[in-house]
Amino acid sequence: MTDETKVFGFTNGHRFLSNFWPSPVKFDGEVYPSVEHAFHAAKTNDPDERQLVREQLSPGRTKKIGRRVTLRPDWEKVKVDVMRRLVREKFRDRCLKQKLLATGDQELVEYNTWGDTYWGVCTRIRQGQNWLGKILMEVREELQK
Repeated sequence: MTDETKVFGFTNGHRFLSNFWPSPVKFDGEVYPSVEHAFHAAKTNDPDERQLVREQLSPGRTKKIGRRVTLRPDWEKVKVDVMRRLVREKFRDRCLKQKLLATGDQELVEYNTWGDTYWGVCTRIRQGQNWLGKILMEVREELQK
């Protein structure tokens, strides 16, 4: 793919693709302010830790707390499916759905500078699995049908 057929990073007009985007999502009967909140809450089975994550005012703070929660035993096995479920939930919103569909067939690449080579591609080393981008493209394809 050429650079014109890719969305590099979820900034500016593509900020809505970020998990930090304020978009309430439901997970296990609770509403979270963003995918980032719900994802970090899903890491634990402890209801008090989930509540603490849910109540954070910023996704950045949520991410910090999410690094310290008691991980559920199956987390490594289920984390991609959890993310897929949350991204699907986010794009049930009609406005966000239209924005995602407007990306057409562009490759969505979650570029970052903080070294995340699992969910995105680190710009410093230009490597990464880009799982978030793959999930976004998968959900977009589902919505196109």
